[in-house]
Amino acid sequence: MDGTVLVADDDRTIRTVLTQALTRAGCKVHATSSLTTLMRWVGEGKGDVVITDVAMPDGNGLEMLPKISQDRPDMPVIVISAQNTIMTAIKAAEAEAFDYLPKPFDLPDLMKRTARALDRKGATRAAPSGKTGTEERDDLPLVGRTPVMQALYRLVARVMNTDLPVLIWGESGTGKSLIGRAIHDFSDRRSLPFVTVTGADLQELEGPARVLARVRGGTLLIDEIADIDHEIQARIARMMDAPGEYTPRFLATSQSDLAAAMKAGTLRRDLYYRLSGATLHVAALRDRVEDIDLLAAHFLEKAEGSVSTLPRHLSEGASKVFANYPWPGNVRQLEHAMRQLALTSRAAEISQAEAEQVLGAQPSPEPLSTQANTERLGQSVERHLRRYFDQHGAMLPPPGLYARILREVEAPLIEIALAATSGNQAKCADLLGINRNTLRKKITDLDIEVTRGRKMM
Repeated sequence: MDGTVLVADDDRTIRTVLTQALTRAGCKVHATSSLTTLMRWVGEGKGDVVITDVAMPDGNGLEMLPKISQDRPDMPVIVISAQNTIMTAIKAAEAEAFDYLPKPFDLPDLMKRTARALDRKGATRAAPSGKTGTEERDDLPLVGRTPVMQALYRLVARVMNTDLPVLIWGESGTGKSLIGRAIHDFSDRRSLPFVTVTGADLQELEGPARVLARVRGGTLLIDEIADIDHEIQARIARMMDAPGEYTPRFLATSQSDLAAAMKAGTLRRDLYYRLSGATLHVAALRDRVEDIDLLAAHFLEKAEGSVSTLPRHLSEGASKVFANYPWPGNVRQLEHAMRQLALTSRAAEISQAEAEQVLGAQPSPEPLSTQANTERLGQSVERHLRRYFDQHGAMLPPPGLYARILREVEAPLIEIALAATSGNQAKCADLLGINRNTLRKKITDLDIEVTRGRKMM
């Protein structure tokens, strides 16, 4: 890389790490803990790229972006932030940030984005016109610091002010409707109606016309599109082709992967291609365990003042209980559990016993989709990997993908094989077809706990 990078962050460790990494890559670096100093450097014409934190001792990094854009229109700005909500990604996009990364960030990924900013200096995003509504609504229950959620937030920010139709898919309770509402509320159509419909609203011949009259050029969200019968799907396709005087923004949700639904014949091919301008996958809660504490704290704070007058937080034991629970009802189930704990917990700190009790009282969940039960393992892994690459958009995932994927497959394979052989390593090695010493090394490297107990099979 060739160029000068201005780094603004109040964390000395981050400044040091970035300075060393960028210097080794061939850049000149000026680092500061002050936005005032950063803006002085920008005003003096220093630097080719800015990397700035949001929360700084002397101001907000996002609020400086319009001034940087005014003084240096060609200066790309990369925003890094520990504020892990969808609003940070949206505000960064609105402020014309070149890119946005959550903390903790992947250093090689940040280096790639910095190199791209140096190569494409001046290729900042176009600012949406007019007010965005973020002043009136500065929080959404879409919280997550995991890479899969941050990638989703960046995609939402990108598609927000386009007219592309959007497919949003994920299990029940993951927040698909919230994503759809966020796309509308922070888009150029926010002053127009947001209407959600199901197949029942479109059953009658005049159903599509009535729906379009309600939307009036706003946003139309079609709920669970794959569950609608083919005749009504055909009406939706015709409605999209001839929307009348006011063309709405079309969104659709589904609990299943719509590309797979199309191949299975439950979704019309013509409707799929009309709707799939952009596809957003909302991960299940069990696939982003690191977000559970963050979400729990959000819901407990939300419950304070409505069902509880006492601020509450999870004990370490309660956090472990929730981390190990599969959450078949996803974020919606977690919210209900936190609301119940806010009402019934005896002390400010929610104990492990209280966490176990509230989960034991949860209603029996509906069985998860059996779509993958007939798939070969290779097909399931392929679907997972394609989704993983899609979530990174036009960018590549962080380096080291091969080792990470092998580790994710290898660890559960060995754990399940050990459980099936009651922890007998000789039998487990024979079952897996590997040397016993190799198995021992993998158990150590992968930090697998070996216990002797009842056989699984």
